Amino acid sequence: MPYFIYRITPPRKLHLLDNKDNYKDAKKLVRSWRAQIRDEDDYTIRMIFAKSAQEAEKLLSMPREERVIGED
Repeated sequence: MPYFIYRITPPRKLHLLDNKDNYKDAKKLVRSWRAQIRDEDDYTIRMIFAKSAQEAEKLLSMPREERVIGED
């Protein structure tokens, strides 16, 4: 399964930038794109592991639950 790399702009618009089969290659690419983000830019770069671009977009579109650290 490949790693899909997306640029996410408000309100949760997904733009597929690339996909890589190798985690190290995908991570390196994501880090280089994130380093180029300026303070005035209104987007984030996310990487996700999925079977297809459609599944990746579905997963990225779902709201994430807030993690509570320190409570059981």
